Amino acid sequence: MIAYRAMVDVPRELVQHLGRLLAAERRARGTRTGTRALTCFYQALMVLVWFRKAEDVALLGAGFGVSRATAYRYRDEGIAVLTAQAQDLHTALRRVADDGWSHVILDGKLFDCDRLTETTLSVKGEVIDAWYSGKHRDFGANIQAVMRPDGLPI
Repeated sequence: MIAYRAMVDVPRELVQHLGRLLAAERRARGTRTGTRALTCFYQALMVLVWFRKAEDVALLGAGFGVSRATAYRYRDEGIAVLTAQAQDLHTALRRVADDGWSHVILDGKLFDCDRLTETTLSVKGEVIDAWYSGKHRDFGANIQAVMRPDGLPI
């Protein structure tokens, strides 16, 4: 395998913000200093590169010098820290109404993932794959966001 340097169009401030959130999470868990393969900054960078470029997690982890299992764990920790910061839909819409905005933008993205064995019941009562997107004809996780009229997330 050959490693190479690359650029990603993510602001340094965003990487630093996620790094601070990860550092707070590590302190809350009681993680000792120097026991992780990546610093909080590089873990945050790895998570944001995964979001931005949809790289294979095993290859992304190899690029950062961590194993496949560690890369998946670090990615999942980053996602959990980010989702803990998000408001629920009712709070976000209440804020929109209080601020008097004319409209909001609801947008989403399907992130590719491996097929999972989780099933659910369809509207018709049939057992279906929970992670399958008929529109995209592929497996993936659907992430939705509510944004301000200028396009920034609420």
